[in-house]
Amino acid sequence: MPLKSLLDKLRQGLARTAHLLDFRSWFRRKVDQDFLNDLEARLIQADVGVQATQRILDRVQAAYAHKEVDQSLIDFVKHELKELLRDPRPTTLAQAPNRPTVILVAGVNGSGKTTSIAKLAHWLQTQQKRSIVLAACDTFRAAAADQLAIWAQRSNSDLVRGHPGADPASVAHDACDRALARAADVLIVDTAGRLHTQDHLMRELEKIRNVLARKIPGAPHEALLVLDATNGQNAIRQAQLFTRAIGCTGIILTKLDGTAKGGVVIAVRQTLNLPVKFIGIGEAIDDLQPFDPDSFVESLFA
Repeated sequence: MPLKSLLDKLRQGLARTAHLLDFRSWFRRKVDQDFLNDLEARLIQADVGVQATQRILDRVQAAYAHKEVDQSLIDFVKHELKELLRDPRPTTLAQAPNRPTVILVAGVNGSGKTTSIAKLAHWLQTQQKRSIVLAACDTFRAAAADQLAIWAQRSNSDLVRGHPGADPASVAHDACDRALARAADVLIVDTAGRLHTQDHLMRELEKIRNVLARKIPGAPHEALLVLDATNGQNAIRQAQLFTRAIGCTGIILTKLDGTAKGGVVIAVRQTLNLPVKFIGIGEAIDDLQPFDPDSFVESLFA
């Protein structure tokens, strides 16, 4: 997709948050305590997070106290947000030295996990020309495997699934064998929508991870956690428990188009110290985009 189209889709997807962060009506207003209080309220409403909000307030106050609000102040806030999102680690997906690259995907029910897997498979095929095997390890919800089967057919991916109630780790085992036999480029492993309060389900996630590691050297090469942006700070609490169970390497943040809490990307980055690798900004198959901090922040103020 052309760069302009991608940026347009990003701006449309973040329109609700951008409306909240539209500071143009504040031009010529004095930067005093009342202004700082209003700025704080907007950043908190956008779910930027307390820590990041306080840092921005302190720096705005130091640089602009008693001055008038103008475009330079907006540019200053954008710069601060971009700095908060910087990550020295690569935000691109890891690639194994030998095929297949294994991507383990986790997340609670309703986060958009299975749909995100389909979109990720589509992106890998269309953008990187990769062959894909999908593993339907959510064996407790027949609807999840059925949904993945539909997406596998649409995206021309190979699907490995078990019977309802089958051991998810055994499905992961069979999927590894299939991916190795067919020399697939990527194996994407779906998992059940774990409730983060259920310890035995977290242990099951660890079991799947261990099976992948035994079958394929270095697997999983990515352990991605899907978070629903509309859950705001609750999503962060979920993430902290998942990270302990599977050793998350990155975040897919979904449903940014359905919320004014787009600032949660900053809170996720600051609190979890994990790179955001993809963001979901719509329902279409191509609405999952690699995360770019500069484009993201510019779209928040478009």
